[in-house]
Amino acid sequence: MSEGAASLGQTLADTYRGKRVLVTGHTGFKGAWLSLWLKALGAEVTGIALPTDPDGPDFGREVGITELIDHRIADIRDERAFAEACAGLAPDIVLHLAAQALVRPSYAAPVETFATNVTGTAVVLDAVRRMPSARAVVVVTSDKCYDNREWHWAYRETDALGGADPYSASKGCTELVAEAFRRSFFTDPKGCQIATARAGNVIGGGDASLDRLLPDIVRATLAGQPVTIRNPASVRPWQHVLEPLAGYLLLGARLMGENGQRYAQGWNFGPSAEDFLDVEAIAQHVVAAWGEGAPRIVFGKRPDDPHEAGLLTLDSSKARAVLGWTPRLSTAEAVRMSVEWYREACAHGTDMRAFSAAQIARFSEHPTSLTPRQPSIERAAAACA
Repeated sequence: MSEGAASLGQTLADTYRGKRVLVTGHTGFKGAWLSLWLKALGAEVTGIALPTDPDGPDFGREVGITELIDHRIADIRDERAFAEACAGLAPDIVLHLAAQALVRPSYAAPVETFATNVTGTAVVLDAVRRMPSARAVVVVTSDKCYDNREWHWAYRETDALGGADPYSASKGCTELVAEAFRRSFFTDPKGCQIATARAGNVIGGGDASLDRLLPDIVRATLAGQPVTIRNPASVRPWQHVLEPLAGYLLLGARLMGENGQRYAQGWNFGPSAEDFLDVEAIAQHVVAAWGEGAPRIVFGKRPDDPHEAGLLTLDSSKARAVLGWTPRLSTAEAVRMSVEWYREACAHGTDMRAFSAAQIARFSEHPTSLTPRQPSIERAAAACA
């Protein structure tokens, strides 16, 4: 095991073993992976989320996350219901992932998207400020919180927030809500600290969302049908779901440590620059990893498809320099790891909780990327000093 990998595993185990952790949105794709990882680290995990479909094909159901942790039900848009769900809790840290997390559904339900992502975040943070035990909050937003001009350079944490579609705008607003609560109610250097985390497009086993690249390809594969790719030239910061989750956990550890206020700001968690790939390249990686039986890829966009940005990349040099976070998997490795999960899930008989836990352990032991230091790292470190 490399020194970097050992450092990550030891840091997370030392920080989260025995900690009381509240995860909102724990039944979602990211939230369930995160909750499983926290349990493996020895944390006492409580989750609050909407009711789930017991027959739905998703990661949380496959690993039985609602049986593994203290599972509570509430809508974060409902202040009273959320407060009741928090009754008796005394978390050390809150990881807020509950959200309407997709661009295309935000066009069909813009009011619901804003209510969940903006008002819901305010409800959660207002509840946390009444929890004397809380030492840290990580609010997960998105790379799409930036005012995307489709520039050919990566966005940094100091760039303007915005959004041309309801989802992106709601994430920019979520950042503003977190900043307002930080400056209004969480100013004590010795008290609870709030940070926001902005990650790119994630892939990984168990994602069953509609209109998402990897799930669409898997569904087409199982149905023996071709898959249509809408925007093959669109570039995104693709990464395995465990990459940003490692960032969230490291950020939470820093917030709970000495000088936690230093880390109470926004953070990007994206892949190395060479792994900024377009949709077509990712699709071909998936087909190659699947091998025999992979679907035929068809490229085509319908006239009524809503707008989606063509270029979006993140500069994560600050997280690398200050938090010690760095990507562990290349895009090809991330795709192979994801396809392995779907293949095992299709085998009907594999213990997917154990298989997923083994993937987490393998990821934690994986050597970090050997990407050369980016020129902006020194500036990023100085800016956070």
